Amino acid sequence: MTIKKQRRSMKRTKEMRMVEKVYRRLMLLGRISGCHQLPGRSFFVRSKQFPVCARCTGVLLGNIIAIIMAFIFLPHWLWFVLGCSLMFMDWLVQYIGILKSSNIRRLGTGIVGGYSLTSIYFVGISSVIKLFLKL
Repeated sequence: MTIKKQRRSMKRTKEMRMVEKVYRRLMLLGRISGCHQLPGRSFFVRSKQFPVCARCTGVLLGNIIAIIMAFIFLPHWLWFVLGCSLMFMDWLVQYIGILKSSNIRRLGTGIVGGYSLTSIYFVGISSVIKLFLKL
């Protein structure tokens, strides 16, 4: 093996160790956040499990969408209660064994639930701010 090839190989090995270290920290962050991280309920990319399950992935995506949408459009708060209820019902139906959920459905209800919950926070915060501005 030439010196050039050895250096390239060492560089790849070092990069792989760094990627593995970042991955382990993301997995720890997922555990700390409260996600169960069950492999059967998680997505995989290149044989690596997502740091959070499908529903938690959806919730995080829903949070991001809600933050962006809060500055554009905020529907009535009852829609958000309905969205949170939808995610809860999907969990409940699966938990008591009526219907088995899929990762795609978990992702979808997670997005709706995450969007709804974060939007409820925005509605509450904006209501408190409006109340204080009236004083």
